[in-house]
Formats: sequence, structure tokens, C-alpha cells
Amino acid sequence: MGETRWAFLEDYRGKEFTGLWPTLPETFRITVSRYGGRSCFTIYEPDRISLTYRESLRAVEAVARWLHAVGIGKGDRVAVTGKNAPEWAVAYLGILFAGAVAVPIDYQLKNEEIDLLLKTSQSKVLFVDEEKYARYEEQPGDLLYVRSLKKGIGEYIYDLDGPEAEIEQAKETDLAAILFTSGTTGNPKGVMLSHRNFVSDCYLAQGNLTVYHTDVFYALLPIHHAYTMLAVFIEAISTGAELVFGKRMVTKAILKDLKEARITMLLGVPMLFNKLLAGIIRGVKAKGLIAYGLIRLLMALSGLIKKVFKVNPGKTMFAAILQKASLSTLRICICGGGPLAPSVFRQYNQLGIDFIQGYGLTETSPIINLNPVEHYKETSVGKVIPQADMKVLDPDERGVGEIAVKGPMVMLGYYEMPEETAAVFTADGYLKTGDLGYLDSEMYLYLTGRAKNMIVTEGGKNVYPEEIENEFQLFEEIDQILVRGFVLDKKMKIESIEALVFPSQDFFKDADAPQITTRIEQIVSEVNQRLLYYQKIEKITILQERMEETTTKKIKRNAL
Repeated sequence: MGETRWAFLEDYRGKEFTGLWPTLPETFRITVSRYGGRSCFTIYEPDRISLTYRESLRAVEAVARWLHAVGIGKGDRVAVTGKNAPEWAVAYLGILFAGAVAVPIDYQLKNEEIDLLLKTSQSKVLFVDEEKYARYEEQPGDLLYVRSLKKGIGEYIYDLDGPEAEIEQAKETDLAAILFTSGTTGNPKGVMLSHRNFVSDCYLAQGNLTVYHTDVFYALLPIHHAYTMLAVFIEAISTGAELVFGKRMVTKAILKDLKEARITMLLGVPMLFNKLLAGIIRGVKAKGLIAYGLIRLLMALSGLIKKVFKVNPGKTMFAAILQKASLSTLRICICGGGPLAPSVFRQYNQLGIDFIQGYGLTETSPIINLNPVEHYKETSVGKVIPQADMKVLDPDERGVGEIAVKGPMVMLGYYEMPEETAAVFTADGYLKTGDLGYLDSEMYLYLTGRAKNMIVTEGGKNVYPEEIENEFQLFEEIDQILVRGFVLDKKMKIESIEALVFPSQDFFKDADAPQITTRIEQIVSEVNQRLLYYQKIEKITILQERMEETTTKKIKRNAL
């Protein structure tokens, strides 16, 4: 059934495209021909500003003409960095329509880190937001042109244009973008993704999940990141859905956008969904103990009906709660970018929201697993999507081993790093993900952790820190937790388990250090009761400062 969701492409084969899959520009043109009058890129700041698909195409083509006029051609690198906004999306598509290669850069990086990525990628033009425009205008380095994503500052992207011209287009197997993964100091690693990588992944993911042209996506996480770029931006423009840009990861601003824009598709990371759920549960508890007990009972009943009878009573039963939490229009929530506690997953589904998990990495464009709404598994990160060939390398007695994958969504390689590229592929062409896990008989994937984070205890047991960290997700007292091994015996190379904890500043604002320590110790003790004997935390370190995070809110383990 899932494979019919891209069958409509056959109507355009030979007219709009000739390859196995259309390129990104061809994909966008097809969508414009189907849904040209619908809203495409929208932002609330504070009033709604929106471009239709036709208007977006005109803006994109103007940028492409300007790039062509200033000498940018097929294969040239053009960088874009800035906060989520329609201008970012127009710049990115304009680069691809010019036949060039997009280099999206994390706008939160320091200037010298951005400099390094511009130099490494040999970018010739930079589209940049207001915060960094002046700096690159004055010190362009090897850049030929710097243009602004913000109106009123420098030469604004929507004012760019050039004469009509025959622009050589990229083919589907050509490089579309270079995405730099974290670890940008030293030797940055650029993941090379082709048009086929992106477009195949975007449609194949729909084999496990239906997306409608009436959907409204919310681009909240940074759009330069593979997760938002594919699962929100490219997914929306492939189906004719509306894409609403969120500016800030602040709960109040998010809830306002969700309500005003009537968002139907919310993609986020565990931290976001934990915060939203904590707010809902707080509101329910405020109704009193009896009402709270009754609502929890009804939630359990709703979840059971949904699981057994495949109907969703929660949306009606908890309409008032969802309305108050600004979540009533949500059709689907997808969590990615890290593991989510199954209890969080369960409670959203009990409340009537179809809540699922996905999995992937930048090197796989990124989606390779997605839970189908009609047959989701709470402890799994999803079913392998069509045309992704996944296997487990060297499985242990639990069936756990390194996950490896092959398919049209797998990257071309690392930019100018042949040795690093060769190292991540097996002899028979499978990409080694670096993640550990196992597959069940229905090809659903269960992750246990990262290979490089694994702890080997005194009894020779393998412990995966992520499994332990998941147990702490619903404790409001803890802002961040990182579990790692510490050396118990250097000579014998024996490790034990330590938890680094940064307490919630809001929760403990009136508490002193001994009170904080006592409560954190109580929580660790409570969690230890649930863990297997060899997983128990033996050392607690309470931190005074937050640990450094990536833009998708994952703690940078290497920075510790």
C-alpha cells in the first residue's frame, strides 16, 4: 500500500523528469503544477506572512538567475546560514535551481568555525542572516558575494534577479548538498548527499507514513540539520503541504505557533516532547488528586482501545485538555534525534495524538526507520522503510550488533575524505551506522546505544548509556543527564558507571546544595531499583553548569 504514495510520479516521468527519481528542483516544479495556489512558506512575526507555491517558485527562480548571472554554475558551492525563515528555504532551493551545490551551515557556530566550513567546502557565495551579515560583508575571505536573508540589511535575497538564461541543471545522481556533522573544530566532516538521496528518502519514508497536501508542518528545529531538512522541509514541498517556520525553542512561542498556524505535523526531539507532556500533566494534576486519578484511568483505557481496536477515542475524550495545551490540531508527532522514553510515547498516544518515532543519520539523508501509525511499537524506533536494506553486524546473544544499511538514501561519501568514507562501508557496500541495536521478525529496529559509548563492566557485561539515560526523562528535577563509564581498575581495564547530572534550575530555585544532592541521589536510587544489576549507577557527579549541546539538543559527549 505504501508504495502507491509516490505512484503519481509516473504521470510526470518523461515530461518533468527522466531519471529513476526527480531531482529536488524537478520535485518542487511537480508540486507547483499540482498545488500552485496553496500556501508554501509561512511565518508568524507577529502577523502571518505567507508565499504560495507559485510565488515561492518565482522567488526561487529569480535567485537562481542571479546566481547564474554572477558566474555560479553546475557543481559550484553556495553556502546558507541563518535562523529558520522562508528566505532560508528560498535561498536553498535557489542554489539547487542554479545547478549548484548547497552548503547549509549551523548559524549557532562561532565565526571561525563557519570560516573553516566555507573554506573547506570552497563556497563562492554566502546567504547569511542579519547577525553575521556585517562581518562577512567586511571580511568575505574567498567568497565572491555575500547576500542578506534579512530585509533592510545589505542586498536582500528577494531583490535579487538576473536575465533569463539556459541554466545547466544537476542530474539526480549529482551532489545536491554537503551537510557538515558535529565536530566542526579540527577536520570537519562533510556528508555528501545527492538529489536521489534526498528525493528517494522523502518519498520512501511515506511508505510508512501518509502525508497529505492539507498538512501543516512546523520547522522548529534548525533547518540546516538533516532531520528538519528532509523530514519537514523536503517532505512538505514534495506533497504540497504548508511549511510554517518557528523562530525560537521557547515553549510559550511554540504553543502560540501551534495554535495560530493549526499545525498538523510536529517533528521534534525528546526534550521538546518531554516539556510539552510535563506541562499537560501539571495542568491535569492542578485539577486535584481525584480528577487526576480519573484522567489517568481514562488515558489507560483510551490507550488500550487504540492498541487493540485500532480506533482513536483519545482525541474526543481529551479534547478540552488538548485544546488548552494548543495541541488539538496535531495529527501526528514524530520524535527523532535521540531515544525517547516509552512512557512518553505511550501517554501521547493515550491522549489521542498519533505519536511515533523515527531513526536515521545524516549519512542516510536521514530517515531509514519510521513507525507506521497503524502498527506502532512503543519501544521501537520504527520499521525499516521500503528499499532500505538493513542488517545487524556480528550480533551477540541478545541479537544486538552494529546496524548497517544499504539503499538509495545512503550518502555518496564524506567530502574529500576517501579514507574516512571507505572506513564506514563494509566490503559488500553497507553503511555502518555506529549504532547498536537489533531487528525483530517484522523488521522493526530497537536501538541499545552508540558503539563508541558502550561500557564494559567488571563482569564483562555490555552496558549502553542511552538505555539508562532514558529512565530519567520524566524527572522534572533533572535538566540534563549523561551516563558514562569511569575506570575502576586501569590495569584490568574495568569500568563502572557514573552519572553526570545538571539539576533543573527552575525546579530547585529555592533549594540549597545539600537539598539538591539529596533529591538527585533519591532519584538515582529509585532508577537503580529498576535497572539490571550490572547497569546500576555507582557514582553521581552533580554539575554546576549545563553540558554543551548540539543544535538538536544532544549532549556533546566528546566535549566532556
